[in-house]
Amino acid sequence: MNEAMRPGTGAATDFDSADAPFALSCAPPLLMARFAEPQRTLGWSLLHPGFAVVSDVVWVEVRNSDLGPSVDPRTFLKARLADAGLGNALAFMTSRDIRRHHLCKRRVETVEATCLTTVGLSNGERVGVRRARRPYIGTINTLVHVSAALTDAALVEALSIVAQARTAAVIDWQVVEPGAAITGTGTDCIVVASPHHGPSQGEPLAWAGLHTAVGEAIGGAVYDATRSGAEQWKQDFSALLRGQ
Repeated sequence: MNEAMRPGTGAATDFDSADAPFALSCAPPLLMARFAEPQRTLGWSLLHPGFAVVSDVVWVEVRNSDLGPSVDPRTFLKARLADAGLGNALAFMTSRDIRRHHLCKRRVETVEATCLTTVGLSNGERVGVRRARRPYIGTINTLVHVSAALTDAALVEALSIVAQARTAAVIDWQVVEPGAAITGTGTDCIVVASPHHGPSQGEPLAWAGLHTAVGEAIGGAVYDATRSGAEQWKQDFSALLRGQ
């Protein structure tokens, strides 16, 4: 079963997307966050992993049949983006219906964090227990933008907060595989974005831990978006959860 095979459409958001730090567009098979200015990013994705500078972050919706054993995912994704005129974009790939994206924002003191995510859990895994490859494809693809400039070290720390918040949301949602709750999927991707440091911004933030305002903002935005996405996935895939 494809993640896209479910009734209805809709995106969950706790604020008007016009107030997001990026222009958001959803025209299947592409979901795109376009920044007015290039942003520094850190994360793991098929294209532009590690530290990068990008203006566009794109989700590409695929079917299970698009990715047979002989298909190289990176080559496939590059070709899809080139056809769309987005050859320089940072990109995720998902079989989740991209109309089911979830957008949440959290402000703490002077810092805002905005999370855009798609949540598919039919490929659920528990950390430390590798499972055999399953007939279903599912993943959680998460972009988090922070309004403040961050040092390289703070970007690394922010990435860890995103992973913690995503995992906490999945565990709290109580998705249970035989014997234990899952902690994510085998193909989750995370990217954190922040503005370049400029003379008008002061020094970039050096820390992004749980005890900081930026850490709290990131954690809240990611938790809310992921939890909302998990609830939506449960509604869409209730038959699958019953073992059908």
